[in-house]
Order: sequence, then C-alpha cells, then structure tokens
Amino acid sequence: MADREHTRNFSIIAHIDHGKSTLADRLIQTCGVVGERDFKDQYLDNLYLERERGITIKSQAITLPYRAADGQEYELNLIDTPGHVDFSYEVSRALDSCEGVLLVVDASQGVEAQTLANLYLALENDLEIVPVINKIDLVSADVEATRAQITDDLGLDGDAAPAISAKDGTNIEAVLEAVVNQLPPPGGDDQAPLKALIFDAQYDPYRGTVIFVRIRDGVLRAGQSIRFMHGGAQYKVEEVGVFGAGRQPTPALVAGQVGYVLAGVKRVSDTRVGDTITHADKPAAEPLPGFRDVKPVVFSSIYPVATDDYQELAEALDKLSLNDASLTYQKDTSQALGFGFRCGFLGLLHLEVVQERLEREFGLSLILTVPSVRYKLHLVDGQTLEVENPAYYPDPASIERAEEPFIRASIMMPERYIGAVMQLCLDRRGTNSRMTYPSPGRVELSFELPLAEVIYDFYDKLKTVTQGYGSFDYEVIGYRDTDLVKLDILVNGEKVDALSSLVHRDSARPRALHAVKKLKDSIPRQQFKIAIQGAIGSTIIARSNVSAFRKDVTAKCYGGDVSRKRKLLEKQKAGKKRMKLVGNVPIPQKAFLSVLQSDTDD
Repeated sequence: MADREHTRNFSIIAHIDHGKSTLADRLIQTCGVVGERDFKDQYLDNLYLERERGITIKSQAITLPYRAADGQEYELNLIDTPGHVDFSYEVSRALDSCEGVLLVVDASQGVEAQTLANLYLALENDLEIVPVINKIDLVSADVEATRAQITDDLGLDGDAAPAISAKDGTNIEAVLEAVVNQLPPPGGDDQAPLKALIFDAQYDPYRGTVIFVRIRDGVLRAGQSIRFMHGGAQYKVEEVGVFGAGRQPTPALVAGQVGYVLAGVKRVSDTRVGDTITHADKPAAEPLPGFRDVKPVVFSSIYPVATDDYQELAEALDKLSLNDASLTYQKDTSQALGFGFRCGFLGLLHLEVVQERLEREFGLSLILTVPSVRYKLHLVDGQTLEVENPAYYPDPASIERAEEPFIRASIMMPERYIGAVMQLCLDRRGTNSRMTYPSPGRVELSFELPLAEVIYDFYDKLKTVTQGYGSFDYEVIGYRDTDLVKLDILVNGEKVDALSSLVHRDSARPRALHAVKKLKDSIPRQQFKIAIQGAIGSTIIARSNVSAFRKDVTAKCYGGDVSRKRKLLEKQKAGKKRMKLVGNVPIPQKAFLSVLQSDTDD
C-alpha cells in the first residue's frame, strides 16, 4: 500500500465523445492492471447501456499501480466520469473525491460547451487541472490551434498539455507523469477520528450494499463498528478494499485512499450518498459537508403495466436510487393506470436511462406519462403553488399568473448549420440570441429557451438539423411569466388523466393534434364510434374519430319490402347508441407509449 505522499486521486473530465473512456482504457493497460486476455474496450463502462449507447453513465473507480520515471512506486486512484449534461451530478460527486483532474480536449473539435461546464465544476472544487489534447491521429487534428484555445478560452497552460492519441496509445506515459508530477497528494490524518465520505454505492444480492468511500481522516479496518452520521444506523465492517480488475480486499483503508466497504447493509435506506461514516465507539465531532441537493428538472410518472408489479417497482426504484442518487420519487396514483411513482430526473436522457435500467435489470414492464417541468402558479389569494403534475393543477379562475423555468442553452456547431439551428430555437420560443466564434468554422450560439420546450424532442431535432455535429449544454437561469394551460385528452367523453399535460397556450393545439392522431392509430375499433378529443377546460381544440365496426344485419333479407331492412338497421342504430352510452373503451398500453413519441420517432 502506497503512503499518502505517493498516492494521487484524479478524475478524467471532458465533453461528450472527446475520449475519456478510451484514455482510461490506455491508462489501465499501461499500468498492467488487467491482462490482455481479460481486457475489453471501455473497460470501466460495465453497464450494458453504456456499451450499447457508447456513453458513460456511471462514475467508476479503479486503482492503478504505477512506477514513475524516477523509479518511485505510486498508487493512482482513477475515477472515470460521464460527459453528458444529464449526468453532471455524477461528475460533481466524483470530483469531491479527487485532488486533481485531467481535462481532455479533442484536437479536431477544440473546446466545447461541456468542456467549459466541467472546467468550472473542477474550479469550484478547488482542484488542480491538467489539460490533455487527444485524437492527434485524426486527419482534421489541429494541435497548435487547440493549444491556443486551451490558453485563451480556458486560462490553462496549453503549451504544457500532453498531445496524445488514446486510440493508438501514443504518448500515454506523458499523461501518467503529468498526474504524478502536477497533481497534489491527498491530505488527511491517520490518527484523527474516522471520516469517510460515501460518494457512490451499488447493491450486491449476496453481500448487501457495496459502499464506495473516500477516506478523509482516520483508518478503516474489517471488524470495526461504524456508524452512518446522517442516518444513525450502526454496522460491523466485514471487508474493506480497493478497486482493481475487480474488488480487491486489503487489511485497511487509510486517509487519502479511495475504496469500498462491505458491512452487511441490507436496508437500502440506510445508505445515502454524501453521508459520512465514522467509528461507533470514537465518532468524529461533525460530519463532512455532503453533496449539494440535486434539483430534478424533468418529471414523469412511472406505472407498472401489470398492477401486481407495484411492489416490485417500489423495490427496484429503492435499489436503483442507491446507485443513482440524482433520481427522486414519491408515490402517485392514476384512475387509468392505478398506483405508481412520480419521479424527478435531471434531463430526458436520464429519464430514458432510468426507464431502460428498470425494464432490463429488474424485468419490469412500464408506462411513463408525458414529461413535464415544475411551474410556479401565483394565485388570486396571494398563495404560490409549485406544480409539475397536471393532476394538481388548480381551477384556472383562481390563478393570477403562471411562471415557467427558463434555461440558457449553449449550442456548439459548424458554421454551416447556423440558419437551421436558429430557426429551431425560434420555433421553441427562444429569445436573446448571441453568437461567438471560438475558432474558424465553428460557432457557439447562445439562446434563452423555456425548459418545457427543450425536454420534449429538442435534442433529437438538434441532432437531425446539424447532422449529429451539434453539441448542447444548458443551465437553468430562473422563472419567467408564461401563458400556461392544462391540456386534457378525452376518449369517448372521459378524461384520461395519464395523458393530461401542462403546456404553453401556443403549443396546446399542435400537441393535442399529435396526441389525437396517435391515439386514433392505436385504439382498436369497437361496435360504436369513439370520439378522441383534445380540450382546454370545456373548449375542444382537436378531434378525431375511431370508426365503428358495422355488422351486416340485413344479410339474411332476400328481396321483399325495403321497410323490413330499414327496420333492422334502425334497431341496430338504437343498439349502438345504447352501447356507446355504457361502452368502456379499452386503451392498450401501446397507445400511452405512442403519445409520448415525438414525430421524429415515427
């Protein structure tokens, strides 16, 4: 075990697709942690979704033994982080466990939106930053221009940045030497009472909760009694260790180290990310400052397809929230869909990932309601309500004014796409546009947009109009007045509460037409005509009909008086009218899902 002076805790941060995971692969191979036979690309991306989508979703830690150029042995604790804006909370927690970061910049694309966002995050945590220029093997790579950008735009020393190709393994040693020589060793006191910060956790069905910790002070050994300072629960430590190719048990974890703790924690609720672990018999005076509370921006209700699966969904969310601290949820109910949960997410990609993990890791079949944001409603009587669920929208007559969250969107793209992207932003009620040219041929477009317009299908459309070259980052900048209405969908005169949504008045009719069209295609025909309507209060703004089946009741009438046929048809008509009054229209699960799809998904 390396002493503190020869330990380095560092993270890799970068914009999406700038090569974080590939660089992590090369560092792991260079340090010989994993044999060639067991190695696979994106080694730390062990979640199947990460491999399928080619993105990092979860932060992962690994300990790398490294012999420096001067012959000294070092223990390097690497924490790989996601690049997508929806997972910035993962990044902030990983950075809290480090003293320094490698900031990777693509030599062909230069500094991008998320590069700056991650740089500010690192500066807020008072971390040492080492810039690294990656992808020098590309034909379009411009190393000197990238060095100038790092110096001018980021205020870092671009001339000293190692120029590497993580794909080919070129100059990887220079990165390891930079980690050893430029990043500071961790602080801490082995003699002080134990303080260990929980920065992540995951559930093992055989061992209970695996707790990922960064030891700030003291020593943690197997056999010790520990206490969670926030929750108050006490446990006996079964095993401690570090992350190598797998979990590697060690005799102890000392101040400055990153590792894991197994203590037979079966109750998921006892472990909270950001909590402090201390000794039960000799506790620390006060806990470490935890992480800032995560603020969800996108809300959706999740229901099981089969109502019997409600308990399984509750347990699955419990276990998933242990591994994804940015997921918030509370119980919810719907007349159409039964019992479920109202969940808060950091963005639409986060919502998709949670849905897929619930379906595939826990074998659940789910229905999600239309995503919405949190609105502020100022009532006539002076009260202020925060509403993100259409079910709790008050009587419109009692609302004086409504406010919705706005974001400042920063879009990086090649110059040739400016027109299409500006039109897209203006269509989404964008205002206050600004343009800057960070490098020749590349433009950064800044727009202020309502968040509600972004969460629906903005990202898909942006990728379409920029042919995949546009990158998008945003920050919430506060609330502004809006003309908000509640859009209801009626099937056969009955409101379907799961399809209600809160929208801007200008967007209500297009959204209603979209929902009505999708439902018409998805609801099976009955013996009576079914009206599908979109309504704001009592005003119908969109309508479509599902035609009735018609049974040929006159098939057995051969010739004779025409009045006989007419009598049979009148009888059928009266029967259908009665059916319509009592007819309960079955809405299939695919109908709910089809309304959620944007036109770009067709």
